[in-house]
Amino acid sequence: MSTVPAGVVVLDCAEPEKLAEFYRELLAAEVANANANRVEIRAADGFRLALRRDANATAPSWPRPENSLQVHLEFEVDDLDAAERRIVGLGGRPVETKDATGPLEERGYADPSGHSFTLRCNVPVAPKLG
Repeated sequence: MSTVPAGVVVLDCAEPEKLAEFYRELLAAEVANANANRVEIRAADGFRLALRRDANATAPSWPRPENSLQVHLEFEVDDLDAAERRIVGLGGRPVETKDATGPLEERGYADPSGHSFTLRCNVPVAPKLG
């Protein structure tokens, strides 16, 4: 039996209700628990994300070449362009772009409070030959 059976990712922000709505819509999740200082959502696959009120929260500055990336969320999608349109429509913004000469495998974004996250293309991998 595991000593720690489950966990939840928690992001600090000034307005947890608004940020929870962004992620609830993006992930097609449901509010699992909410109070005055914290809103937790749960996606259909069981992923849990909580947004905690911090009146002094400031947007993270990423990307920062002088520092390593401290933490970010990563989501797998089938269609990067469709997911990007959805993110921008919900108030998120692209923060990292790459050479657009071919299909991109991942892209970086910030949520409305500035937390970074990455979309990775859920590309089927061919079986190893030989």
